[in-house]
Amino acid sequence: MNTLVSAWTAARKRLKAAGIDSPAIDARLLLEAAAGVTRVEIVTDPHRELEAEAVARLEDYLARREQREPVSHILGRKGFWKIMLGVNRHVLTPRPDTEVIVDLVLAAFPEHRRFSFLDLGVGSGAIALAILAERPLAQALGVDLSEEALAVARDNAANLGLERRIALLRGDWTQGLADASFDLVVSNPPYIASDEIPSLDPEVRDHEPRLALDGGPDGLDAYRVLASEALRVLRPDGLMAFEIGHTQAEAVSGILSGAGAQDVRVHRDLANRDRVVTASKKALGNPFPNR
Repeated sequence: MNTLVSAWTAARKRLKAAGIDSPAIDARLLLEAAAGVTRVEIVTDPHRELEAEAVARLEDYLARREQREPVSHILGRKGFWKIMLGVNRHVLTPRPDTEVIVDLVLAAFPEHRRFSFLDLGVGSGAIALAILAERPLAQALGVDLSEEALAVARDNAANLGLERRIALLRGDWTQGLADASFDLVVSNPPYIASDEIPSLDPEVRDHEPRLALDGGPDGLDAYRVLASEALRVLRPDGLMAFEIGHTQAEAVSGILSGAGAQDVRVHRDLANRDRVVTASKKALGNPFPNR
């Protein structure tokens, strides 16, 4: 008999044997989706029998996960900040580390302030939509080179009821955008060195878009463009916030300073690793007084 608890136990053992890093969590998430149940139901009604259709769905999900397809791609969704996003192979799966950007932006732009911002390499829309969900007077423009990624972002904006406050544009960074157009520029650009990509986990290497991963020979190509271009499109006193690899703080800070950015600061994630660099178009003092 296939019950919730027996299915979860078997799935956990199967994923552990396949070398999955978080077999218990992944097994639970896949079981919840396959059987249409919640975590609470698994705990409070563990001996509920699974229907044949649920067993078949779970088998399909587990087989895909054994091939190292990310859970987010199998389920087609991923939570980020306080929102749920649709994801697929055309966009990066949003990660908790990236929420540092959202946290910093919300600290710098109070709820009552009206502002416009630019998200370069918008992908699924994670950063932009999380900010818009928290700041009702904000307006955003998301730019991406991938039309497939923009389609994902459009769907996510519509599903969250935010489509009227974000415009999405296919483009190459800031090409075609007017000077001094935005109060804020955010980006989670590609920052992995090209020769490091083959050594990434299969979930990333084989299932996420290389366009969103490959930062060139030293991983810094995008920042060399962003440094000057962000300053060009920022209004006076405007801010920029870029995610970085945890070993890149010094290099990225130097690139931004060299381009003329002021008040360059490094912010750490919950694992105490360097994760975001912020800077301003001109000296503002510290826009993040609690950090």
